[in-house]
Amino acid sequence: MKSAARLPRALKDNLVIRELDDETLVYDTERDEAHCLNYAAAQVWKLCDGNTTVAQASRVLQSRLDSKIDADFVWLAVKQLQKFHLVERDAKSPSVSRRDLVLKYAPLALALPVIMSISAPTPAQAASCAMSGQACGAIPCCPGQGLVCFSGTCRLG
Repeated sequence: MKSAARLPRALKDNLVIRELDDETLVYDTERDEAHCLNYAAAQVWKLCDGNTTVAQASRVLQSRLDSKIDADFVWLAVKQLQKFHLVERDAKSPSVSRRDLVLKYAPLALALPVIMSISAPTPAQAASCAMSGQACGAIPCCPGQGLVCFSGTCRLG
């Protein structure tokens, strides 16, 4: 069952994708989240077409990573891709323990699929505060300096 199952389809809408040598950067414009997929996770994501089986993906990854890869390795990557909304959700995905895989692939621990993710601030969150004499309203006056927004300009209150 684990090997015969098909990988989910990768989601690409509303994503800005940049491929680098050893990683792939993905920015989700709907969720304002940035993801960095290491080489292994990016390779699994590329194989997620809705048709490739886990067994086929394992064989491809074995050649690309130059090491023995099994179904659990592929499913770990799929679970992470699902968590970050990069592939279609599939309730049939088996559970895989990252800890067990780290022990299993100890010599290759750095090759395990990893996705690092951060939430980007909204424009309002990213805006800095306005200083004395600067426009205010959409941007608040800097706190702790005794400034108040008066007629659209930060002034000492």
